[in-house]
Amino acid sequence: MRIDLHTHSTASDGTDTPAELVANAAAAGLDVVALTDHDTVGGHAEATAALPEGLTLVTGAELSCRVDGISLHMLAYLFDPSEPELARERELVRDDRVPRAQAMVRMLQELDVPVTWEQVARIAGDGSVGRPHVATALVELGVVDTVSDAFTPAWLGNGGRAYADKHELDPFDAIRLVKAAGGVTVFAHPLAVKRGAVVPESVIARLAAAGLDGIEVDHMDHDEPTRARLRGLAAELGLLPTGSSDYHGSRKTVRLGEYTTDPEIYGEITRRATGAFPVPGAGGPVHA
Repeated sequence: MRIDLHTHSTASDGTDTPAELVANAAAAGLDVVALTDHDTVGGHAEATAALPEGLTLVTGAELSCRVDGISLHMLAYLFDPSEPELARERELVRDDRVPRAQAMVRMLQELDVPVTWEQVARIAGDGSVGRPHVATALVELGVVDTVSDAFTPAWLGNGGRAYADKHELDPFDAIRLVKAAGGVTVFAHPLAVKRGAVVPESVIARLAAAGLDGIEVDHMDHDEPTRARLRGLAAELGLLPTGSSDYHGSRKTVRLGEYTTDPEIYGEITRRATGAFPVPGAGGPVHA
């Protein structure tokens, strides 16, 4: 089985619609794909309706969190999307995205970058606006070569010159809320140092003690020594090590299924989940 547990669609900051995403996942030879848009489950219904036969969909979201002044992302899988407390927190984060992106545009303008809010809003379309949309504007303007190049301290990286805070969950609360909604939590790209400051391993240990289920090990922003370090940490803390592409369509160079999760780990994630269950494809329409 080929299993990719971290992807994004136009419901947040990817460039594939949810229907296109599942079609492309099947074309890439995946057996399982998770749709984990930022702080939203808005793409799940379309992805489910379009799910090709032979592909299983794991519903999820990537939750924006902050601890000790450091931003981090928590992947939440197979939770009940109607659970009210978690739904309310997701809405608070989403509501803060527009003023946050507008603040980043203002800071970029103060740095003499001719970006406009209208440009960023056009790029975001109907998606939940975020830093990748601002980063794409910087690419369009020729300020940086790639979206990844914008996620540095010089521009939009955590604590960077044009970085603005937004409402973010405490990760310990996120674990509690996801667990209460029957879901499973995995710390996304925990040592992606090129994005900015990362939490120390002591915080990961505290999160594990609070009920964190896993950590994303195999990821494009982790080099081989970092993956080895995280694999050892997962074993030490009893965490599930996952692998994922963090696919954003054309917004990033990574391909669907470039990094994958071991089937046994995937099986354990599904065994732990009680809020929702993987959706087997029934041969929905293909939008390649």
